[in-house]
Amino acid sequence: MNPASLRALARVVLAAALLVVTACTSDPPSSSASSQPASPQASTAPAATTSPGRTTAMNIRLTLNGHRIDATLNDSATARDFAAQLPLTLSLRDFHQAEKIADLPRKLSTSGAPEGAAPKAGDLAYYAPWNQLATYYRDAPYAAGLIPLGHMADGGTEQLATADEITVEAAP
Repeated sequence: MNPASLRALARVVLAAALLVVTACTSDPPSSSASSQPASPQASTAPAATTSPGRTTAMNIRLTLNGHRIDATLNDSATARDFAAQLPLTLSLRDFHQAEKIADLPRKLSTSGAPEGAAPKAGDLAYYAPWNQLATYYRDAPYAAGLIPLGHMADGGTEQLATADEITVEAAP
């Protein structure tokens, strides 16, 4: 298969996976008698983290300086729109000695997105005003227009701090 066919196939597989995740994480009907969540053993939905906007929905892989870093995207319209663009290889620029930024090929959906966020080291975010992916190797203050996309696994921030290029793809 040629690279264009592989990318198209990856997008179809990714879209199908997102549909499955969305179907598995939908709220139960309001007529449900129980307001208690299902036990973790009975649930197929992704586990929620402690911070709003950081519920995981999709595993991705980042490649920084030749090192593969696992990451997860949250289950938001913005993260799903970002995932639809994968795979991506982007040039990174340092910003405020806390993050690496990269221009995205097109604007992402901001439907239902928060007005801003206070990112932590390891966070992946979309800075809507500049149409940029923001990847954090240090904690940073609240920024209006910043939309959380996900989080990279421990150890990724060290690689990110010195990287000048990032490849983002769906995890196998």
